Amino acid sequence: MRAPLVVFGEDWGGHPSSTQHLIRRLMSDQPVVWVNSIGLRRPRLTDIYRVFKKGMAAISPSVPIETQEDEEKAPDALIHPFAIPVARNGIERKFNRIFLGNKIREALRPLSNKKPILWTSLPTAVDLLGCADEQAVVYYCGDDFSGLAGVDHAQVAEAEKKLVERADLILVASERLGQKFPDKNNIVYLPHGVDVELFSTPCSSPNDLPANRPVAGFYGSISEWIDVELLSVVASTLPDWQFVFIGHLHTDVTVLSKLENVTFLGPKKHDELPAYVQNWTVSLLPFRDNAQIRACNPLKLREYLSAGTPVVSSDFPALDGYRDLIALANGPEEFASAIIDTLNDPAKLRAQRRARVAEESWDNRARDVAELLSKL
Repeated sequence: MRAPLVVFGEDWGGHPSSTQHLIRRLMSDQPVVWVNSIGLRRPRLTDIYRVFKKGMAAISPSVPIETQEDEEKAPDALIHPFAIPVARNGIERKFNRIFLGNKIREALRPLSNKKPILWTSLPTAVDLLGCADEQAVVYYCGDDFSGLAGVDHAQVAEAEKKLVERADLILVASERLGQKFPDKNNIVYLPHGVDVELFSTPCSSPNDLPANRPVAGFYGSISEWIDVELLSVVASTLPDWQFVFIGHLHTDVTVLSKLENVTFLGPKKHDELPAYVQNWTVSLLPFRDNAQIRACNPLKLREYLSAGTPVVSSDFPALDGYRDLIALANGPEEFASAIIDTLNDPAKLRAQRRARVAEESWDNRARDVAELLSKL
């Protein structure tokens, strides 16, 4: 049995992040204590309900993780933190270390007598370094937090700077992210993987997916980085196409929702997504050009390719290595034209898309990570 992992990530469950994909696969060989998100910004008035829920979870009696619904693999311990997000002074940091540190040590005690490895995907966990008497620290950098919406940028940037100095291993999800730390020699580029079996196994078309016309689809967080204005022009230009969006709404989509050929289906479970992406006509990556997108490596890129469906995308660096399999478009006219062209997508190109990512499974990525962790 390998050393335990103490993981600081987003809240466990829901739509899986890259951290969850990796950690799920590492669980078979090492114990995991998962600490739900301690936040990347101070709570606002609009966050009262979320703060209340997290507070109640933190003080409620623990429920055995095995009893959680729809969990095939789950951490050995799941901690709902009672912590101050983005601690700004010594008192707040000490509060977090005392209350959260005690919970972490208590969760570790029955799992192993080996010193753990502390893994954080959030810079704000830097104040908890040392609380578990860890043997090593891993920083998994999956986002450019300086360009991420809904973040206290100055405080998080300072926390990330401290974390990078103390990390024994830095994993970056894109080469652009690695460029943020030019003087570090412990950086490993770890691109995202894909659940190849899930997305390549044929699925029947869902009942709520239009069947009488071609469909252009997108799934994921519908947020500020989605080019809503571009999409509204494209959808207006192609009235015979249906545009389908799956995911939580985090930005104003009024101009889209007014169009008769635009449908918002809301969020879906991760294992339901292959049925949509395999059976709509074309998958979309309509991103704005900003710092966050230039540093991103979207999970859906490889999922789209594994499904074999044509992809029309705006241009961004993470497309390197796949550009010959994707239709790049700049502006509404090119986007609309590229969507129409996918009606003649050859079968051999579908097979090439699947083949290109066949060896990029999360299982393979996790094996790479396990080897790196063993060297710590």
